[in-house]
Amino acid sequence: MSLSPLLVERSFGDLPGWGDDDHLPAFAAFARSAFQVLVKPYRSGALGVDFGAFAGAYAQAREAPATSSSEARAFFERFFVPMLVRPETGVGLVTGFYEPVVEASPVRTQHFAVPLLSRPADLIDVDDANRPAGMDSYLAFARRTPDGLAEYFDRGAIERGALAGQGLEIAWLADKVDAFFIHVQGAARLAMTDGRLCRVTYAAKSGQRFTGPGKILSELSEIPLAQVTMQSIRAWFKAHPDRVDEILWQNPSYIFFREAAVEDAALGPIAAAKVPLTPGRSMAVDRLLHTFGTPFHIDAPTLTAFDETPFRRLMIAQDTGSAITGPARGDLFAGSGDAAGEIAGVVRNAADFYALVPRTLAEGAK
Repeated sequence: MSLSPLLVERSFGDLPGWGDDDHLPAFAAFARSAFQVLVKPYRSGALGVDFGAFAGAYAQAREAPATSSSEARAFFERFFVPMLVRPETGVGLVTGFYEPVVEASPVRTQHFAVPLLSRPADLIDVDDANRPAGMDSYLAFARRTPDGLAEYFDRGAIERGALAGQGLEIAWLADKVDAFFIHVQGAARLAMTDGRLCRVTYAAKSGQRFTGPGKILSELSEIPLAQVTMQSIRAWFKAHPDRVDEILWQNPSYIFFREAAVEDAALGPIAAAKVPLTPGRSMAVDRLLHTFGTPFHIDAPTLTAFDETPFRRLMIAQDTGSAITGPARGDLFAGSGDAAGEIAGVVRNAADFYALVPRTLAEGAK
């Protein structure tokens, strides 16, 4: 596998803000992946950043971890070569995501009546080996029926009761909009009414394409596209409670969850790369193109929501998402709780992406 022409070699001196960043938190995130790959290696992405080329860096991260920002910076400069990631069209883009913290009940009550559901028994993974003729090739899940596999129930059908009576309810929330945004984020911490703190994370989905309410409200001329944020969407729903289902049911995709422990309150949920996300240092990427564990220096000078300064910092690719597609596209993990949500909800900024490619791979490509 050769490196994609979308990757253009640069020097660390070319990276805006590289010398000003604190690289130690990024190293800590990278080290978590270094230990995880001992359990299961990551799949190499289509841009040619071969997983095997990370072996030396992973071994060093496990055996001699950096203890200061200067050591962490020296580590990345020793093992990697920065390469500008050219977008296929337009400019690079970053958005944000976070882990909501929401009050919930273990049982349904008059106040807590909106369920988060676990994976149903009739939900089947689908690929080219078992996809029925004529089924949309996008669908990665289907419903097992006596007559064979069929497209799964969509959001509207599920919320109208298609899965009722199966005991799939993990917890009950008070607000349908809160539940929807947990679906969007793929995880949440639940402050249970019985005093427990638990976490739900993504388990599966119904499989249909995601259609965001911001896009729908913009097309309906309810919110100008330039003003679409999580906050503006929530405000619109609060002002129009009678139209929540009308808008949300236009997004057919529905997420199912599983319970997980909150082992370290400072870290986020365990994501697609099978490590807990690090606030401000973990990033979701297009996993078909990129290899999990890859460090990315992100230069987004108009993004100041994280610390009121231009966002120029090293991130580690440790998650993915159905809306994160393309080589220069990333979703930045802001953390957990309302403060993180305020940050994540407004992030939509142009950015330059510099992938840190293992030096052995970069030098071999010359």
